Amino acid sequence: MTFEIPDFIPVIPELFLLGMACFILVADLFIPQARRDITYGLTQFTLLGTLMLTLWLAAPEVRITMSGTFVADPMSDLLKSVVLLISAMVFLYARPYLMTRGLYQGEFYVLGLFGVLGMMVMISANNLITLYLGLELLSLCLYALVAFNRDSTQAAESAMKYFVLGSIASGVLLYGMSMLYGITGTLDIAGVTAGILTASGEFNMALVFALAFVVVALAFKLGAVPFHMWLPDVYHGAPTPVTLFIGTAPKIAGLAIVMRLLVDGLGPLHADWQGMLLILAVLSLAVGNVVAIAQTNIKRMFAYSTISHVGFVLLAVMAGTTEGNAAALFYVIAYALMAAGGFGMVLYLSRQGLEADNIQDFRGLNERSPWFAFIMLLLMASMAGLPPTLGFYAKLAVLQAVVQVGFIWVAVFAVLMSVIGAFYYLRIIKFMYFDKPEDQTPLSRGMDVNVVLSVNGLLMLGLGIFPGILMSLAAAAR
Repeated sequence: MTFEIPDFIPVIPELFLLGMACFILVADLFIPQARRDITYGLTQFTLLGTLMLTLWLAAPEVRITMSGTFVADPMSDLLKSVVLLISAMVFLYARPYLMTRGLYQGEFYVLGLFGVLGMMVMISANNLITLYLGLELLSLCLYALVAFNRDSTQAAESAMKYFVLGSIASGVLLYGMSMLYGITGTLDIAGVTAGILTASGEFNMALVFALAFVVVALAFKLGAVPFHMWLPDVYHGAPTPVTLFIGTAPKIAGLAIVMRLLVDGLGPLHADWQGMLLILAVLSLAVGNVVAIAQTNIKRMFAYSTISHVGFVLLAVMAGTTEGNAAALFYVIAYALMAAGGFGMVLYLSRQGLEADNIQDFRGLNERSPWFAFIMLLLMASMAGLPPTLGFYAKLAVLQAVVQVGFIWVAVFAVLMSVIGAFYYLRIIKFMYFDKPEDQTPLSRGMDVNVVLSVNGLLMLGLGIFPGILMSLAAAAR
């Protein structure tokens, strides 16, 4: 196996990110705690530099390199750019929290960068082994980040649950992939498709078993019901910046492997996996929205909210059409932006001695900070799917794709669940505007956090009024 220089051109962003992550890992050993801002600055430089390289190398054609294991196409360019942008926002929002709690360590940023590298590999994987390695790189980083606060028994418990259940899911995925390899004789995703089309009838049952293993593993990684048991505990037990990281960019990478593996690789089995995704989506919509109503901890509420949003994404993929795939990409990007802003507001309200992870902590926010109460209003309205926000158009695009393939009852059910789910978002708005504040401590953050969080919230309105910008990118990606 030989590689020439042109082979490495599409991989330049990943190589730059890998090199900088290794450099920061070593350099941080020589940076005193009082100058930890250097590590933070290098991390942001790495993410933004990788983003610039990704945009510079973006092209409308499909480029397959590294002996067929790596693909760069419009979908990978779009999703990588969003992952890098949101990861930079995560580190920005997390910095004040980490500084006030003695967690401002270089390991947080190094693990985050390697996690981002894993996501980028997942997004561009064109081979089953490449996909699995990217997924495991991300997973190992997330396990360590959940346990990052070593003084918290709750974080340690959550990390252990996440590690054990995540390892089982990884094993299930690997078993499904090994069955696909045994049937098709290849690890390349395009080769798997060709192998399925030419496989004899005696392999039909084996293909269904392999598909079931793959779908179960992907459902676990996304947090779909009934494989969601880890999600609320991990969201609740992990430090809030880690919850923010887990709840945003990895969902984008998760959808990417669903697209690569199910839509592209197992496309000939669409009739089989469509029914599986339909069941997962309906259960996720029902359980996520109903159980979220009973939550008083906002991190657990967001966990069940995530489950319901995953249901919408799976509905779009289930449609099996170009419009459905574009709607899924649009929705997962919209969700990542909404979740980043929502957890960003939780971090904004937190301070030493107050996690601000209870919905009661948002009481009277309008009196303490009218502007950021308005930003939270936009974020909650978008999550609820109220017009004219981004979330409304994202749900509308999914519903249109579902109706086009004849699943009208599913669309009606999704609308009903969205109406039920709107309650817990509107409850937070009610607390902010109609209740008296229990905490009168002034809210003050750096100008960088104020500006980025404000832009994050205003995007909910801007992209909701002009959704064609993002939808055209999503449509071009599929």
